[in-house]
Amino acid sequence: MTETIHNEQLAGAAFSNQSAVFDDLYSGDTIIAYKRQRVRSHVLQYLKPGGSILELNSGTGEDALFFAQNGFKVHATDISEGMQSQLRHKVQSAGMAGNITNELCSFNHLEQLKERGPYDLIFSNFAGLNCTGELDKVLASFTPLLKPGGMVTLVVLPKFCLWEMLLVFKGKFRTAFRRFFSAKGRKAHVEGVYFACWYYPPSYIKKHLKEEFDLLGMEGLCTIVPPSYMEGFAEKHSGLYRFLVRWEEKLKATWPWNLIGDYYIISLKKKA
Repeated sequence: MTETIHNEQLAGAAFSNQSAVFDDLYSGDTIIAYKRQRVRSHVLQYLKPGGSILELNSGTGEDALFFAQNGFKVHATDISEGMQSQLRHKVQSAGMAGNITNELCSFNHLEQLKERGPYDLIFSNFAGLNCTGELDKVLASFTPLLKPGGMVTLVVLPKFCLWEMLLVFKGKFRTAFRRFFSAKGRKAHVEGVYFACWYYPPSYIKKHLKEEFDLLGMEGLCTIVPPSYMEGFAEKHSGLYRFLVRWEEKLKATWPWNLIGDYYIISLKKKA
């Protein structure tokens, strides 16, 4: 538990350091915009209009604002005070205070959450949950926070990524195999702060939620489309990029493409 708290503090400090520049770093990136569109479309195919969302690791509030502007109520949580500060500012500027509330709370400690819902959806985007080595405990805390028939949608880094494995051919063996050897966590580096992250296959999440949840759907994300850390790819190779997007759209929910992306999107529904 002490290690979990320490890693949590490091991650919170790292993202607080980055919060002021986060949107400037990522808002203009074509592949990140593609990833956000994919995740949002996935959610909207399942979530009923006007529903309530508990967002974990909400960052600066880009997704919270999108869902609020589309008629949903969002309670946006994060462990980073810097990210929460940016979110509050954006919510006020957008005039969305009636649709978005926020709370400084770790997903490792959802039992301490003040606004307990219940919610129609628990949502975590872009690998926030990879920052804990105790994902089983996080998943176990979801059920009482959801309405009957409520949903969970998580975007997680798996243990295998096709694009990273291809780095073997460039001799980058450490990067190619880093996800495989992550049982004790791998070091991540953000704004001068190091913290640990872990990788989880979809089977891990399905196993820990199977008693109380049914699988709704799963998609690979950046399986055929390159990961966003390949900066400038979409702009330098626009025709190839559009071709890869078309093929990912066709194959995203089929085996094995739904397992081997940079991320996967998984949605489950609470049993009645």
